[in-house]
Amino acid sequence: MKKKQIGIALGSGSARGWAHIGVLRALNEMGIYPDIVCGCSAGALIGGAYAAGYLDELEVWSRTVTRKNVISFFDLSLMSGGVIAGDRMMAFFREQIGDVEIESLPLSFAAVATDLATGREVWLRTGRLAEAVRASISLPGIFTPLRRDDMWLVDGGIVNPVPVSICKAMGADVVIAVNLNGSIVGRHLPKESKRPVKAKTAATAGHFSSLITRGLKNGMDSVLAQVWRGGRGTPGLFDVMASSINIMQDRITRSRMASDPPDIMLTPRLEHLGLLEFYRADDAIEEGRRCTLRVKEALAPLAAEK
Repeated sequence: MKKKQIGIALGSGSARGWAHIGVLRALNEMGIYPDIVCGCSAGALIGGAYAAGYLDELEVWSRTVTRKNVISFFDLSLMSGGVIAGDRMMAFFREQIGDVEIESLPLSFAAVATDLATGREVWLRTGRLAEAVRASISLPGIFTPLRRDDMWLVDGGIVNPVPVSICKAMGADVVIAVNLNGSIVGRHLPKESKRPVKAKTAATAGHFSSLITRGLKNGMDSVLAQVWRGGRGTPGLFDVMASSINIMQDRITRSRMASDPPDIMLTPRLEHLGLLEFYRADDAIEEGRRCTLRVKEALAPLAAEK
C-alpha cells in the first residue's frame, strides 16, 4: 500500500514562529517526518530551513539572539513601505542555507504571500527559497514588501495564516497544522496608567528614525510601544499596528480553519510573546515541543505510517 503523505502547515506569528522548531523536533522524535511543508511568514522561514535540511543551524542561531544583538539583523527603512528592509536577515539566511532553488529541496515546499495590488493569495513553489521566504515574512508596516514577477508581495498571513489548503493541494493525505495566533487579541494594548505623561515635542524624520533605532536596541516591540504610544491611556502607533495584525490573523485563521480544517491542530500557548521578541527563542521552542507532546496520542498513528 502507498504510504500516506503527511503535510505540515506552519502558521504565521512573527517571533512566536520559533515554536515551529520545537514542533518539528518533537514530531521527528516521535518518528513523524512530514513529506510536504507549507509555511506562512515565520512558518515559511522555519519550514524553508527544515525542507532544506538546515533546521539545526537555524535553531543554534535562534538561541543566540539577544535583546542587544537582534537589531544587527534589522535595517531601518522608513521610506520603503516598512520600518525594516529585511535585507540583513535574508543575507544571513542565504549564508546559512545558500541560494538554493525550491525545486531542488529534498521535501516538497511552498510559502504563501499576498499580492498587494489584488489581494490574491500567491503560492511560491518555485524559484529561490530565500526570495520566497522574504516575500512571505513581509509583515505590513514592519517589513518592506518584495517585488517579484511584477507583483508587490506582502505577508501571507493577510489571506492564509495557516496554509492547510496548500498542503492539501500539494497532495497531503494528512495535514498537521500549527496555529500561533490563539489568544493573542488585545495583547499589545497598553494597560491604564496613572503616571503623568510628559508633553511631547515635534520630531523631525531624522529624530524619529533615531528614536526607533534606540528603541529597537533596548528591547524591540516593548520599547517601540513606549516610543510610539499616544497620550495617557491612548494606544500608540505600534500598539495599534500590532493589535490590528493580531485581530486580523485571529479572525482569518478561524474562518479558514472552519472551511478547511486540518486533521490535527497544534496550538502553542504563546500569547505572552511580543510580535518582535525574537530574542525569546528558548521559550517559544520549548512551548512548541510541549504543545506537540500534549497531542501525542493523536499523532501516534502517523508514526506507524512512516
